[in-house]
Amino acid sequence: MAMRNFFRYLVLIISLQLMTLALPACAQDNRIVIAQAIDLSGPNGSIGRDYVAGITTYFDSLNASGGIGGRKIKYLVRDDQGNPALAARLTAELLEKDKADYLLGGIGAAVTDAVVNSPRFMQSGMTLYAPLIGSVKNYGNHVLFWRPSPEQEMQYIFSYFDKLGIKSVGIAVQENSLNQDMYQYVSSEVKRRNMTMSGIVHIGASGKTMEMESGLLAKANPNIVIVVADTIGTGTFLKEFRKYAPRTFVAGMSLTNLNTLAEIADQKSMEWTVFSQVVPNPQGKKIPVQLEHSNMMKKYRDEDVSALTFEGFVVAKTLAKAIQLSKGGKDGLQILASQKNSIDMGGIILTPNEAGARMSSYVDIALFRKGGGLLF
Repeated sequence: MAMRNFFRYLVLIISLQLMTLALPACAQDNRIVIAQAIDLSGPNGSIGRDYVAGITTYFDSLNASGGIGGRKIKYLVRDDQGNPALAARLTAELLEKDKADYLLGGIGAAVTDAVVNSPRFMQSGMTLYAPLIGSVKNYGNHVLFWRPSPEQEMQYIFSYFDKLGIKSVGIAVQENSLNQDMYQYVSSEVKRRNMTMSGIVHIGASGKTMEMESGLLAKANPNIVIVVADTIGTGTFLKEFRKYAPRTFVAGMSLTNLNTLAEIADQKSMEWTVFSQVVPNPQGKKIPVQLEHSNMMKKYRDEDVSALTFEGFVVAKTLAKAIQLSKGGKDGLQILASQKNSIDMGGIILTPNEAGARMSSYVDIALFRKGGGLLF
């Protein structure tokens, strides 16, 4: 499945390059250049490929209808392989050689740090838009997130299970600098909500220590275990913990790479596992943008829809709206982020939070169902 998606990505990139070559020079000069360095072949490649597929699909549909004010979108994507130094170098090239008008972000805090702190990006005065980050980070006005904060995702997980009467919580934490703030946040929430801390598993400790801690946590019988870890850490924990507790709820966050997770932990281990989500069900048909995304994916892409293709689609749709607001040299993204009223993106309501530099506060939850895939 992963290899098939990778070949689809290659076909997509080649098609985009051929389309670029086919355009006359005058049309190219009048285009709006939107650029992105993102992981397409590294540890989060499947996340990046889905995200790019959704973004590309929206821009394809927008160009087919005439673009923005008669100007077509030129969307350039470079594979940073999840490498921070490469991401910074590719971003510099996109700014200098390709004259990018807007920059979309990549995956993870380390990559985003490298780009935002790079000399070329700082000189540009641009806003890095919609990176995918699962750790607690705030970059001020240098970055505008589309998705809600990790704290908002975690609040939703707590509130959802609190309504079910769940009071005992375990934590599985992968101890590194990126996870430490979120771990402290989860610990404080357990106390604030008068819940019982059942125990902690330290992911990445020696195999024997992790096995012992997983067994002790299972014996404490928590109602739910919250995982603060990357995809590999989450998979490692599930594989061990499910030996002792096959039917205890385990909760992860929206940027968990399900393809990689399934390779580490078998599908049986992934049952009774839930993930926060930052878009509605991509298979749903309740709101206009769900239908728009589904129809355009069928028209322009030969692959299944996912939460990440849907997020990419709405991210691109939001950027197009920001470009329409740009005037007098002022960045349309910052104009959009400073809006006082909510913004309807076809049924997904954006509530810009200028202080937190975030466009959306939407959070849902999905269960990993028997046989694979998420059930919203």
